[in-house]
Amino acid sequence: MYKNSIIILLMCVAFLSGCSTMHSMFIGEPKDTTAQELFEAGEQAMQEKDYIDAIDDFQKLKKEFPFSPYTVKGELRLADAFFQEGRLTKAEKTYKDFESLHPGNENIPYVLYRIAQCNFKTFKSIDLPLTNIKEALQYFQRVEQSYPTSKYSDQSKDYIKKCKKYLARHEIYVADFYWNTEKYLSAWKRYEQVLNNYKELEELNNYARKRSRMAYMKYQESVAAQKRRELQGSWKDWFQWL
Repeated sequence: MYKNSIIILLMCVAFLSGCSTMHSMFIGEPKDTTAQELFEAGEQAMQEKDYIDAIDDFQKLKKEFPFSPYTVKGELRLADAFFQEGRLTKAEKTYKDFESLHPGNENIPYVLYRIAQCNFKTFKSIDLPLTNIKEALQYFQRVEQSYPTSKYSDQSKDYIKKCKKYLARHEIYVADFYWNTEKYLSAWKRYEQVLNNYKELEELNNYARKRSRMAYMKYQESVAAQKRRELQGSWKDWFQWL
């Protein structure tokens, strides 16, 4: 009877061991770190301005705990870590992914504001294409118009003025280039764009208005001169024919 008890005990141990193996196969090995611990580790790294470690923690959180409530917060903080690290292209994409995945999240005004900042911070010079400034302006305007009570609305207003000033100065830069190369019609059209689109920028408007008039006069003079040359040429051809 004693021997039978030992056999039964060994069979139970084997069965439990088998269950543990099956659990590991279908559920996976238990994780050493919880979602909360990973999130808190990332937050601690953010406070210490160790953004590389923060990125690692938040990415691990997203990968290992895709359905945890901490993961949504971690996705946003991952974008913040990229932003603080100066990886603006990566930050912009991560913020946009967050907006796409969580359009009803309470942090969307902040997310839109950050996307705008990512674009704004890429500004280098008015003599280069300002594609990012145009996109920044669109996102700042979305914050101001769609979330007027948000604290980011007032901050967006200041950036909107800066964006418009950059864009107006770029138009004037191009217009001046056309002026200096005697392409007066193109210069006039560019100055007119400043007058039509950036009326609130008084100083730049005054300059554009003055140059617009001069460019238009120069254009009319060049057209008249061209007509005179054509007329003189036709008379010359007529006398040669005689």
